[in-house]
Amino acid sequence: MRTDLFDFALPEDRIALRPAAPRDAARLLVVRPGTPAVFEDRTMGELPALLRAGDALVVNDTKVFAARLHGRRIGRGGGEPAIAATLTKRLDGSRWRALVRPAKRLAPGDIVRFGSEGRVCFLDQLDATVEAKGDGGEVTFAFAFHGAALDQALAERGDMPLPPYIAGRRAADDRDRDDYQTMFAREEGSVAAPTAGLHFTKNLVRALAERNIALHRLTLHVGPGTFLPVKADNTADHPMQPEWGIVSAETAAALIAARRAGGRIVAVGSTSLRLLESAAAADGTLAEFSGETALFIAPGYRFRAADVMLTNFHLPRSTLFMLVCAFCGLDVMQRAYAHAIATGYRFYSYGDACLLFRPPQRP
Repeated sequence: MRTDLFDFALPEDRIALRPAAPRDAARLLVVRPGTPAVFEDRTMGELPALLRAGDALVVNDTKVFAARLHGRRIGRGGGEPAIAATLTKRLDGSRWRALVRPAKRLAPGDIVRFGSEGRVCFLDQLDATVEAKGDGGEVTFAFAFHGAALDQALAERGDMPLPPYIAGRRAADDRDRDDYQTMFAREEGSVAAPTAGLHFTKNLVRALAERNIALHRLTLHVGPGTFLPVKADNTADHPMQPEWGIVSAETAAALIAARRAGGRIVAVGSTSLRLLESAAAADGTLAEFSGETALFIAPGYRFRAADVMLTNFHLPRSTLFMLVCAFCGLDVMQRAYAHAIATGYRFYSYGDACLLFRPPQRP
């Protein structure tokens, strides 16, 4: 499909810079299938009443790490240019892949010194050697520290990797260390939060349990490519970057049992949905899964596992907006987003949410 079909204009003041407080006070746009589709303006606190007893929610328990580093190239002259790096993948005890700006100022063999920037660190500086350069600003760093010492240094110096539409308007701060983490986070490995999970609180989880709506976990470590706009003119030409995930045998069995008993599978976020779909057979049967997935879901995709989806409002031309259009229909989601913009919903990672009910699929 043409990528420009997934474009839309969003006023800048609709982009949320902080989450709702409390988290379950966020607004919730309910999108139900029909002719025409029905839109309901609710709040996240009403989620238990919008689902049925026996439904099964699936959340992503990945944990965002402080992946954003700031430093300077040293030892080659030229004014020691400032360098911003976002760590993306650990290669071994001392080596990381990272996305760097400006990558053109670095060459293999250069040293980047990441300073404490006012933090209380056990050492003032952390040096990394540029081992290799790839495409699109990708760099391989070999750090001076190794293992647990490197982990501590990165945790002390790093900032939460806020998306560009937030980071471009304000700096990350200590509040973001809590705000940009879901209550389910336990498996460290993501460079972006599974943002639909940000809306949950202990009170909301308790209310879901009281309504006999179970909550199950899986893990998908979110990579930097998930939120990038699609630059190809046709969606078929867009390459997805692989992300690592795991669905346990226990979770797969519980979801199979819930569906057999008449419950629906409710994917909390696009990451949960993509991993569930990756773990499902053609007949919808879920199985244990461990490995990488690069599943790209766009209109025309036939869903196997997810019946309902909770998600935030996404960037134009992004794979995430294409996914929700596949789930509910392009026309429906275009109208849903127009309604959200007109009625003041807050967009993107710290914004409000949608609850999407999938229409019946044609045989």
